Amino acid sequence: MKKVLVLGGTRFFGIHLVEALLNNGVDVTIATRGMSNDPFADKVKRISFDRSDVTSFQKAFTGTQWDVVFDQICYTSEDAQDAIDVFTGKTGKYVFTSSNSVYKAGLEGAVEEEYYPYTYPITMGGRNDFSYPEGKRQAEAVFFQKAPFPVTAVRFPIVLGKNDYTNRLAYHVEKIHNEEDLYFTNLEAEISFILETEAGEFLAWAGDQEFNGPVNACSNGSIKLGDIISLIEKETEKTAVVSDASKNVSPFDLEKTWTMNNEKARSYGYKFTNLMEWLPDLIGHFAK
Repeated sequence: MKKVLVLGGTRFFGIHLVEALLNNGVDVTIATRGMSNDPFADKVKRISFDRSDVTSFQKAFTGTQWDVVFDQICYTSEDAQDAIDVFTGKTGKYVFTSSNSVYKAGLEGAVEEEYYPYTYPITMGGRNDFSYPEGKRQAEAVFFQKAPFPVTAVRFPIVLGKNDYTNRLAYHVEKIHNEEDLYFTNLEAEISFILETEAGEFLAWAGDQEFNGPVNACSNGSIKLGDIISLIEKETEKTAVVSDASKNVSPFDLEKTWTMNNEKARSYGYKFTNLMEWLPDLIGHFAK
C-alpha cells in the first residue's frame, strides 16, 4: 500500500486514519468538499469534490489510480453505487466505514454473519430515503454484490474520544456534574465501544491486509450502562439523577444488551485494547 485516497478524513477518527497512514510512509490524498480545515499541512495532497453531485464526483477522479480507497462518507446505496462507477479500474481495494447499526438491535456479541450483505435485497436511494442503519445495510449490499474490486466493510460500534463531535460521552458527564436528570430504559444493558485512535489505526491496518468482507472492530470487553454512570459519578464526585421518565434520554440508551464480537479481526492478527484500559481516563478528561 503506497498510494491511497481517503474520502473524508478531516475530523474525529478520520484524522487518526490519515495519521496512521502517514506514519507508515503512505502517500495520502484526502478528498472533501473543502469546507473543513485539516491538521496535515503539506503532508497530504487534497482534492475537492461534491459527492452529492455525480458529475463532480466523476470529474474529480478522472485519470487517477489508487492502491486503496478509504471511504468515510458513504451512507446509502446510491453513495455506494456512485463510488463503484467512479473507482472501477482505479483502485486495488476499497475500505468502507460501516457500523454495528447493520445488526438487529439487542444482539449480544454480534458476529459478522448476523448481517449478510451478499444476499440482502438492494433498494436504491439517497440519504433522505433511509434511516442510518438501513442506509449502511444498503451501502454494504451494493458494494458486496456489485463492486468489481475487493471491498472490506469495517463495522464500528459507537466511537468515543476527546474529539468526538457528537459529544455523547461528554453529555453524560455534563448532566451528572450538573445534577440534571438522565433517562435509561435498562441500566443493565451492555454496550461496546472503540476509542477514536484505535478506530483510525484499525482502518489503516485493514487497508494493508489481504482479507475482504465485513469485519467487526471494537475494544475488548463491554460495559453495563449503569457502570458507565458509576465511573462518571466517581470522577465528578456527584450522584447521578436517573429518571424514570423519558426526558433527557441517554444517547447510549438501550432496551437490551447490544454488543459486538471482534474475534474475526483478532484471528487476522489485530490486537485490540481492553475497554477499561482507556474509558475511565476518557471520562476523567471530560470531568475536568
